[in-house]
Amino acid sequence: MQKSGKTLTDDQVSARVEAILAGMSLEEKIGQLNQIGGAEWSQGPKPEEVIRRGGAGSVLWLNDTRKFNALQKIAVEESPSKIPLLFALDVIHGYRTIFPVPLAMASSWDPDVAERAQAVAAKEARAAGLHWTFGPMLDIARDARWGRIVEGAGEDPYLGAAMARAQVRGFQGETLGETDRLVACAKHFAGYGAADGGRDYDPVYLSETQLRNVIFPPFQAAVKAGVGTFMSAYMDLNNVPASGNHWLLRDVLRGEWGFEGFVVSDAMAVANLVIQGHARDARDAAFRGLYAGVDMDMASHTYSNHLAGLVKDGTLDPAIIDASVRSILAIKVRMGLFENPYVDETLLEKVAALPEHRQEARRAAQRSMVLLRNEGGLLPLAKTLRRVAVIGPLADSMEATEGSWLVFGHKPAAVTVLQGIRARLPQAQVSYAPGPDIRRDLGNMFEDWMNEGKTPPQTPEESDAAFEHAVDVARGAEVVVMVLGEKANMAGEFASRASLDLPGRQEELLKAVVALGKPVVLVLLNGRPLSIPWAAENVPAILEAWEPGSEGGTAVADILFGDANPGGKLPATFPRKSSHSPLYYARTLTHLPESSPNYRSRYWDGLPTPVYPFGYGLSYTTFAFSNLKVSAAEVKLGASLEVSVDVTNTGKLAGDEVAQLYIHQRAGLDSRPMRELKGFRRITLQPGETQTVTFTLGPEELGYWSTNAGKWVQEAEAFDVWVGGDSTASLHAEFNVVR
Repeated sequence: MQKSGKTLTDDQVSARVEAILAGMSLEEKIGQLNQIGGAEWSQGPKPEEVIRRGGAGSVLWLNDTRKFNALQKIAVEESPSKIPLLFALDVIHGYRTIFPVPLAMASSWDPDVAERAQAVAAKEARAAGLHWTFGPMLDIARDARWGRIVEGAGEDPYLGAAMARAQVRGFQGETLGETDRLVACAKHFAGYGAADGGRDYDPVYLSETQLRNVIFPPFQAAVKAGVGTFMSAYMDLNNVPASGNHWLLRDVLRGEWGFEGFVVSDAMAVANLVIQGHARDARDAAFRGLYAGVDMDMASHTYSNHLAGLVKDGTLDPAIIDASVRSILAIKVRMGLFENPYVDETLLEKVAALPEHRQEARRAAQRSMVLLRNEGGLLPLAKTLRRVAVIGPLADSMEATEGSWLVFGHKPAAVTVLQGIRARLPQAQVSYAPGPDIRRDLGNMFEDWMNEGKTPPQTPEESDAAFEHAVDVARGAEVVVMVLGEKANMAGEFASRASLDLPGRQEELLKAVVALGKPVVLVLLNGRPLSIPWAAENVPAILEAWEPGSEGGTAVADILFGDANPGGKLPATFPRKSSHSPLYYARTLTHLPESSPNYRSRYWDGLPTPVYPFGYGLSYTTFAFSNLKVSAAEVKLGASLEVSVDVTNTGKLAGDEVAQLYIHQRAGLDSRPMRELKGFRRITLQPGETQTVTFTLGPEELGYWSTNAGKWVQEAEAFDVWVGGDSTASLHAEFNVVR
């Protein structure tokens, strides 16, 4: 790890900030609260003009190393206060080397994967001249229709908190100020992933109990890990916009959790307070946003246009502005920007070319893939195959392989699945047919900005011809690898879906190929759980590869041909139908639970059980859990106990298993979920090897926020505990918490 210099103490940072603040005018202070767009399509005056007069503290939507230095030169040499800029961009899962999307990295159930990936992303991005990333996204998402589920860790707060800590460490390092790391940003605070109907931006209604038990844990974990910044969310939370929510941003984030960094709004969110009916006009929006705790206005210029007037007429206490400026200046001081404001313009090409970065991306992709089905041991495939057909619209798509949310200006350079298979079978005939095209029914504003998605759709005749050609290609093969799923623009922001089915004619094509009687392997490239009940019963082998990044095709081939043994687990439930969403494992028991003899279904037209449950994933070997022990039958309130289990590799290959621990409190002030994840560990076992895995359960794991009590409680009650390979684990023990 590289430091920018001597690590400063809190007192040293504070003294430096106060000295800078003392020399600033009101207008310069307000400038630090203004984040401006650097792209040609950004609203407002030219960035050079704004920076020259001290009107900007940060620049986003720019990815140009030379331009970074040019704008920084204006800031530190020509602006009144000579304060350097923070350059920010969405570096979500890689800068030049693209890693699996965050939902995929959560499938590794290995926080080290996320930490190492984001360390590489930070190193490349910092070499390009960036200082700040708008990640990690920590929204818990239990509705797979929501497009931005791809950016997070899925449905569970315990897994989400573990991935939050790892990503913050990866982006920032041990402390802010390492020259090859970035400032991280925990977003979107809070509740964004629970939008009505899974529709992006729609209102969110969550009780305080849900917020504290489910939504907040990853964000609080990020604070404890030292995250430098937070981003407020767009949507209404219980009828108060999150970007104008004093309770969220000041009472909880700063007051309860002690967060000392700064909060930036999402793009235009301060101005949007008017559209949302929270603020009367832009002037009122500026007051409400800053008063609520949004320190920096992203790109709407609402603060720069109105805060000075609010101070001058006595509406706004200037001390509130000073407090926000202090938080921003402290980050700049800790990052060493006053001493080293510029970036070496030759550094990026040296850093991005490091072969170990691609190797790390390949490892991350391998560990993130989930084997969903492998009937008859079809996988791994033999490397002696002579005729293989690779079929599907995503098989040779670099965009679908690298996935959504890439940095501006990135040129896809992924190894596709087709390329990965051809490289693995150099002597074989590997035939390819994409089949019918897939596309969104409705575009989005990003495609309009980038002038994407303008190619005309296939005619019905072209689609039919592509379909028949794909079936013909499959007919001549020994084995068919179908590569299906979603294009990159089908997940992410502006990418919520009403359906979770395979888009277009993909399932129809899959059925036609399976009907040929050939061995078929389905590889899924997608940014969310999909509804695949037919495939789950009729396709012998299914590999969930997600959007696996730059080395995705190589990693898929590693898995398919046995050079790597899959060990990933699902971080989100796969429902049978989109209409079953939100569907998640940690539900409370009803008066008529599934185990009841009178239970049939929650729906009269089908079972609501998932196709694949949370935590599910297979391997090329097999595992057995046994000898579950609880260290004590009783434990006092406030004390801890240990739970141990033996995990044995009962197969013939070395492989990874994820031991997962779930608990259930049987009674209490509030009803408690049927199961809650409270521990996990991914381990590697040789054939016949047994390893004992031990977990600790203490007040943090056994307590919860109670609706009845209105506070955190731990109760003297009976508990169930299960340990196994997914959320349906059957190996059971029990214990009691006593006074």
